[in-house]
Amino acid sequence: MSDELEEAVAAAQAGDEEAFRFLYRSLQPGLLRYLTALVGPDAEDVASETWLQISRDLSGFVGGEFRAWAVTIARNRALDQLRRQRRRPSLPVPAQVLDDLPGNADTAERAGETLGTEAALALIATLPPREAEAVLLRAVIGLDAESAGRVLGRRAGAVRTAAHRGLRRLAALLRGPDAPPATRAHPTPPRPRAARPASGAPQAEPADG
Repeated sequence: MSDELEEAVAAAQAGDEEAFRFLYRSLQPGLLRYLTALVGPDAEDVASETWLQISRDLSGFVGGEFRAWAVTIARNRALDQLRRQRRRPSLPVPAQVLDDLPGNADTAERAGETLGTEAALALIATLPPREAEAVLLRAVIGLDAESAGRVLGRRAGAVRTAAHRGLRRLAALLRGPDAPPATRAHPTPPRPRAARPASGAPQAEPADG
C-alpha cells in the first residue's frame, strides 16, 4: 500500500472525512469496473453496499493491503448479490475496463495497452472466468499476486499464472489468426521433437496452473 493511501487510511480511522473521500476517489473507479465484471448492471448498488461496510468496519482494519481488504468486501457483496439472483457471474466486462491497463515489460501484458474500447468488451468476454478475474485484480485494481490470491482464496502463483494466461490469450486475439508469431529478441534453436508415444498410449495433459 502506498504511503499516501496508508496515511489516508489512518486519518479516516481517526474520523477525517476528507481522508475517507480520498480513499473513495482512489478506489471507486477500479472497484466499480471490477464489480461490473461480476454483477453487470447491479455494480452501482453493490459498490454502495461495499462502501457502507467499509465505513462501518474501517475502525477494525489493522493494517496490510487496504485495497485487498476493500476488494474482498466488494467481492463478498457481489457473491451475495449473485446468490440472490440465483445465477453465476458472466463477466460482462464493460469496454472501458482495459483502457488504462498499466504497462509491463512482458509482451503479453503490453497487449492490454493496445485494446480499443470496442474490442475490449468482445475480447475479455472470451476469457475463462478465473483468468478474467485475475486480470481484473492485477491490472485494474492493481493488486500484487499475493494480495489478489488472498482475495480469491488461491495461491499467489495460481493467480499470477491465470493473469498471465489471460493476457496471453488477449495478445493472441489481437494478433489475429493470420498474424505471424511474435519474434524473439534472441532466437533459440528448435528443440528436438519428443518421441511419439505408442498407438493407444495416453498422453499427459499440461497441468493447470
